[in-house]
Amino acid sequence: MRIVTTLPALAQALQPYRHPAVVPTMGNLHEGHLDLVRIAKPLGDVQVATIFVNRLQFGPSEDFDTYPRTFAADCAQLEAAGCDLLFAPTEATLYPQPQGFKVAPPPELADVLEGQFRPGFFSGVCTVVLKLLACTQARTAVFGKKDYQQLMVIRHMVDQFNLPVRIIGADTRRAADGLAMSSRNGYLSATERAQAPQLHAALQTLAQAVRAGQTNFEALQNDAMAQLRTQGWQPDYVALRRQADLGPAQPGHALLALAAARLGSTRLIDNLEI
Repeated sequence: MRIVTTLPALAQALQPYRHPAVVPTMGNLHEGHLDLVRIAKPLGDVQVATIFVNRLQFGPSEDFDTYPRTFAADCAQLEAAGCDLLFAPTEATLYPQPQGFKVAPPPELADVLEGQFRPGFFSGVCTVVLKLLACTQARTAVFGKKDYQQLMVIRHMVDQFNLPVRIIGADTRRAADGLAMSSRNGYLSATERAQAPQLHAALQTLAQAVRAGQTNFEALQNDAMAQLRTQGWQPDYVALRRQADLGPAQPGHALLALAAARLGSTRLIDNLEI
């Protein structure tokens, strides 16, 4: 695996290729990330991973400074997974001057759910993803469905800007007890880690009720949030939405159950297609 940190070195490394398949990450990798690398591998003539902790998508009280940076371990895992090229820019490389131009995704998609609780998050995500897709000359990019809203925002951005990039959504990788793999799982204490699968279980219960024909979606959402609270969680939301556009859930549509909640000081998200 070749590692490059500058734009000229990246351009030189990509010069022989015409169809890079890219997996953008913030590092601190786990098996979910490595699944994305393996999925991307046959989809292009070179597989590129990126590692960049993007300041623009962190709020003022969030964990940018303490976000785990595990570069040596990440490189070893990427190489073992078959990654061809790693682009790991510094902030000075990717943002050589203050980023005055930023992507502003539409409020109906970006200011709900995660966007409601993390203002500006999706603008930061879109801005860095747009830059990374351009820098890596991506023709395919693979993102995980665990960050389902992020995947949808990126799909819409790529579509509206007519970018020549195919966006692939990969299924969420889970631990044996159902917990969605996440870099932030490392913040959980042993006791919290034992409780953490309750979030996925709440979504499964919600999905089962919908599949059984229940259509009082507001009551189902409220019941799920109340159950999480009794188990010691602090939920931001449990929501049923349309898969197609994250609009309000309606009978007869493919639906999605989404949740974000804090367990102790750790905020976890998850979702389940119905």
